[in-house]
Amino acid sequence: MKVPAEVTVSPATAESCRDWVGHVIVCGLNAVGLRTVEQLHLAGARVVVLDDEPHEQLARVVRGWGIPHLQRSAHLSDPLFEAGIMGASAVVCAESTDLRTLETVLLIRDLRPEVRVVADLDNPAVAHAVEEVLRSVGVLDVAALFAPAVVEACMGRRARDILLGETHFVAAEVTAPRDGTLRELYGHLAPIGVVTDAADELIACPGRDQEVSVKDRVTLLGTHEELEQAGLAHKGRGSYELSGIGPRVGAFVSRISRSVTGLVDRPLRIAGVLGVALLVISALTLHFGYHWTGHRAHLPILDAIYFTVETVATVGFGDFSFSGQPEWMEAYGILLIVAGTTLVTTVFALLTNALVARRIEQSLGRERIPGMRGHTVLVGLGAVGLQVLEGLLAKGQEVVVVERTESNRYLAQARALGVPLVIGDATLAQTLDSVNLSSAAAVAIMTSDDLTNIETGLAVRDRLAERWTQVPVVLRVFDRQLGNRLEQSFGFRHVWSTSAIAAPWFVGAALGLEVLFTFYVGNHPFLLARLRVSGGGGLDGLAMLDLPGQIRVVAIRRAADSTALEHPPRRDTRLARDDDAYLVGPYAELLEVLRHDRESPGGASVLPSA
Repeated sequence: MKVPAEVTVSPATAESCRDWVGHVIVCGLNAVGLRTVEQLHLAGARVVVLDDEPHEQLARVVRGWGIPHLQRSAHLSDPLFEAGIMGASAVVCAESTDLRTLETVLLIRDLRPEVRVVADLDNPAVAHAVEEVLRSVGVLDVAALFAPAVVEACMGRRARDILLGETHFVAAEVTAPRDGTLRELYGHLAPIGVVTDAADELIACPGRDQEVSVKDRVTLLGTHEELEQAGLAHKGRGSYELSGIGPRVGAFVSRISRSVTGLVDRPLRIAGVLGVALLVISALTLHFGYHWTGHRAHLPILDAIYFTVETVATVGFGDFSFSGQPEWMEAYGILLIVAGTTLVTTVFALLTNALVARRIEQSLGRERIPGMRGHTVLVGLGAVGLQVLEGLLAKGQEVVVVERTESNRYLAQARALGVPLVIGDATLAQTLDSVNLSSAAAVAIMTSDDLTNIETGLAVRDRLAERWTQVPVVLRVFDRQLGNRLEQSFGFRHVWSTSAIAAPWFVGAALGLEVLFTFYVGNHPFLLARLRVSGGGGLDGLAMLDLPGQIRVVAIRRAADSTALEHPPRRDTRLARDDDAYLVGPYAELLEVLRHDRESPGGASVLPSA
């Protein structure tokens, strides 16, 4: 039976929602909202969904999970009361627009100032104002959460700098040099994950006695000093990426040379060659044929070049003159003046034409990008694309942007950054050739339409040909199952969803799990989060070796000494009430730890079950 587009909830269900305590209200059922609802449901929390314009398919998914779905009426506050705002522990605002999100946040502040609110705001100015004025509201930007992972993939980075308190850590991916245990190869460094070379399978948070084979990819976490003591150098094994001005200087020089190359078209090159030929011929003619009035028989070659230039430029300082020379030399002088002035005016006309044409092409986004190599091709300039662009530029990477719509509001920002911009359809071979795809180092396809991204990804795969396995191509797709099929069928290695990566941040903020960093172990997203141990909960007094799930505690900040960071904890180290535990692992495993912490020793859960 077809589900109606307008999904409502029965009065009995609405009445029961009003009586709930400690549940989470999610306002907005877009991509981020759906993933947030899903993850909250998996975490064992009760959830109520409010939406202005219910989408039939998404509403059917939510209803299948047994989650109440309320459609807002003309009075915005009414459904909030029906959803149990007075008893809710948190509200996640992931509305379709920043205006609607801001309106909802302000209303909730009026109804219940003490409730925890997490808002999704794309506009940086609005987000900054909300954080500054409404300090109890947590503001998250989906694009900003997703972009760093894309930047790292495009840069081919195998290390991620992580700051915990005052201590700098590095999550570094290395390749096992031989068979052996992790303890034998890397000592006491904390292993985060292993991706096997044979089957490309993930072993999450293995023990140090885990056997690995040569060429297995191992992700380790430690300080800079610990990694160096384990024999992992800055270069050679891909563990570190030194920062400095080198890449930025190289990018600047490359940009200048590319700009010059772009201006010199074929007519201008011909005119330049003729100018050089005229200079050489005239210098030799004057050197041997000009009667020098001094003691030397021939005009010095440097003086001959000088005389040629001042004649062509028609300045005539009077230090040299064709007056008094043989007739053939005077005739040559006339030809030199005519040919020189004609050539100079032609060069200036061609140069002016090239400058104007280039400026027009840039303004229209129809510029070809000659001479660029080792750059990143960014397809799609939305909120996510702009964040990726700024992140790549901050790393010193050259970027070419391809955008289909000329009315895109972010085009002015891209042009202000001095980035080459092409307006065109990235699914066409001509467009991909115009951005020198054959010489690109990476491709990021970031439009908001799944079909467009897939079409572009397949077109890029076809144009890259034999370089397909060497060039990282990041493909943004909402549907995770579709993404898995694309990876399996077409060999894509980085098919990611913005909502899937951002949802854990919203869930963590709503439930008290503070997500700090997202990074990848192979193609699997891992989170590093901070969890404050609840008094009397399941983690209170628990030893490291008894922790549930495949996670690792990388550091502990004790409640008794908030200035020191205890790392790495030993197997028999025990957590205590109000300690801050820094956890790393797959998201599902972190949720399991969160649920365990919310359980009392008797087994009762602090979170209402769904």
